Amino acid sequence: MLITITNDKEIDTDRDLSPEERHVVQKLIGWKGLVDSMEQFRQKTRAALQTGWNNQGPVRLSPTLALIVAQLEQELSTRLAEKNRR
Repeated sequence: MLITITNDKEIDTDRDLSPEERHVVQKLIGWKGLVDSMEQFRQKTRAALQTGWNNQGPVRLSPTLALIVAQLEQELSTRLAEKNRR
């Protein structure tokens, strides 16, 4: 999967992330559409990093994973702002 970061940088999750990091990203993409606040998303992020893949323990927040999390937070912020305008 390719994820475009706002500065037009693309991250190839198959090449640039470990399997454990990809699992966290998949969880966060799902949560991005379900949570009602940024704080709730950040709690889900912390939980996903702590739990890891298949409950195998913590996943380190690498620089690449941090870029993806920041992008997902920005997308969530946009969604929440649009929801509040309605």
